[in-house]
Amino acid sequence: MLLAIGESLSASEASSVTGVPLKHVNRIIDAGLLRNYAKSKGRTRSISMAGLIGLRLAYLTASTLTPAARQRIIAKALSDKNQAIVEDAPLQVDIRPILADVEAGLNRLERARDAVSIQSDVMGGQPVFVGTRIPIYDVTEMLTSGDTREAIIAAFPQLSLEKLNAAADYALAYPKRGRPVAKPEWRNGEAKTVRTLKLDIPPIKS
Repeated sequence: MLLAIGESLSASEASSVTGVPLKHVNRIIDAGLLRNYAKSKGRTRSISMAGLIGLRLAYLTASTLTPAARQRIIAKALSDKNQAIVEDAPLQVDIRPILADVEAGLNRLERARDAVSIQSDVMGGQPVFVGTRIPIYDVTEMLTSGDTREAIIAAFPQLSLEKLNAAADYALAYPKRGRPVAKPEWRNGEAKTVRTLKLDIPPIKS
């Protein structure tokens, strides 16, 4: 079971695994809900594998439980990771779906890591798809800019839908550092024509 791995994750990795937005990860840590399962050193945060269950639970119960009840439920869930049901009478919380979500997220992160290669003599040490010189962040920027997966795969036949999903997971867990690339001049001007398009874009899934 992946949760038994004695490894701590960064806040970004934990966000990617649990589906909890990064700003909420930081808020949950600041609130002390994860207790000793989360640590801060300067601006760096880390969360233990076992703490991921509490993180997901804290996020899901934010709007449904009182602060006191939420704190008790999370503390009980963290105290025994093998229990299926956490009770705080009259409340019962089934932990099994949360555990399944976290394990699925850990599997996605593992696949994302396996899909990436970082070597100092390849593209200056940028993360690239294994066996290629295609930078991960270039492709994920194409995705966030609105390029379709079909168009990207047509441009880079070495890639597949599975690899694109892995790249998206990797970029979420390991955000690109540095300032965002400035928009080209042509993007700063006013559009000569205006059209409204209705897009139906499915969420990124692995």
